Amino acid sequence: MFVADAGSTDGTPELALRFRDRLDVSVIPGGYPSTGRNAGARRAESDYLLFIDADMEFHDPTLIERAVERMQKRRLHCLTTTIWCIGGNWLDHAVYLGNNLVQHLSRLGMPFSTGMFMMFERKRFWELGGFDEKVLYAEDYWLSKKVSPRRFTVIHGGAFTGNRRFRKMGHGKIVGMFLRTALNSWNQSYFLRDHKYWS
Repeated sequence: MFVADAGSTDGTPELALRFRDRLDVSVIPGGYPSTGRNAGARRAESDYLLFIDADMEFHDPTLIERAVERMQKRRLHCLTTTIWCIGGNWLDHAVYLGNNLVQHLSRLGMPFSTGMFMMFERKRFWELGGFDEKVLYAEDYWLSKKVSPRRFTVIHGGAFTGNRRFRKMGHGKIVGMFLRTALNSWNQSYFLRDHKYWS
């Protein structure tokens, strides 16, 4: 497991390294998400790459196993799972419900996955060029939409995240950014700006 750290001050690297007695964990230099994710992918030797955010919690111990089995059985290139909010209020849950519905609908035309949980076949990942390191915003969306709908799926799972981003930026702004991203799906210049998402 590779933890791409971009100078975090919340103790994430130290926390990850506490699991070295059970997992092969390495902390590597990060940066913007595209850079950090590619850095980990270059070091990986497995057939599949799983990209997750640092604040994800898996409440279903079979999630990763089921994801790999589905990837193998259907010869998929990319897979994601439904994401839910830990705690939070009804609006937090409603936004994640909407996100999950959009992901399911995206299987009909243009796949949509977030980096919160994105499993890729390693060979296809590099055929697509990996994450575009010029992209500063929604690098996960930009890459996943290049996947054939026939080689993409969404599975149900116990993957949870917090509502930190909602508390920091507000629900309206997050939903607005999501809608603008969808409207700019093929406008690469839109993704080359960070839109103050990381500030």
